[in-house]
Amino acid sequence: MGYGITIRVRGPYALFTRPEMKVERVSYDVITPSAARGIIEAVYWKPAIRWVIDKIHVLSEIQFTNIRRNEVSEKASVDNALQVMKGAQKLLYISAVDSRQQRASMVLKDVDYVIEAHFELTDKAGAEDTEEKHYNIVLRRLRRGQYFHAPCLGTREFGATVELIEDKRDIPPSPLKGERDLGWMLYDLDFSNPRDIRPKFFKARMVDGVIDLTHVEVRQ
Repeated sequence: MGYGITIRVRGPYALFTRPEMKVERVSYDVITPSAARGIIEAVYWKPAIRWVIDKIHVLSEIQFTNIRRNEVSEKASVDNALQVMKGAQKLLYISAVDSRQQRASMVLKDVDYVIEAHFELTDKAGAEDTEEKHYNIVLRRLRRGQYFHAPCLGTREFGATVELIEDKRDIPPSPLKGERDLGWMLYDLDFSNPRDIRPKFFKARMVDGVIDLTHVEVRQ
């Protein structure tokens, strides 16, 4: 296992969308490993390293609330952009007024997590990419509150507060006791074939508020 960090992530709302819900968005009960990795990558990401989530601590009761949000019913067309590059007279924007739709979402509220993670060097690492170098950089960025883009809790409108936990003994205890089966949950996306990106799932089990991901079985 490579160099590890521990961070605390909090926010008033979060939405970790279940992929089986097509129209109305419904969140998983807790943050997914892929969303946790995305938060860390918002602080520090390089092609030379790959972040791996080890444990997720749930420090607050799981609470849901319903909200309604304005969304657009279409997305920007890549074909249009390519045709415009070749001289075609087509629009390159989406009109929010014409394409607006109001949709309901079931989101989490008052979330509070501790994420334990480590990074491993990838095949893109060069001679100058040492573990000590990247470890010191991510620690410095976390201590200063720096990030490449604003970390969020599932969707961009739900911002996250991120802070470094220097000592694991300072992790607050979870109010959730006992064992809870959270069912199949999205683990990550397999980008090995860019033309056929596949989701990977795992059977999530939470014990005393902690989801241990070090020995999970991942399936596509």
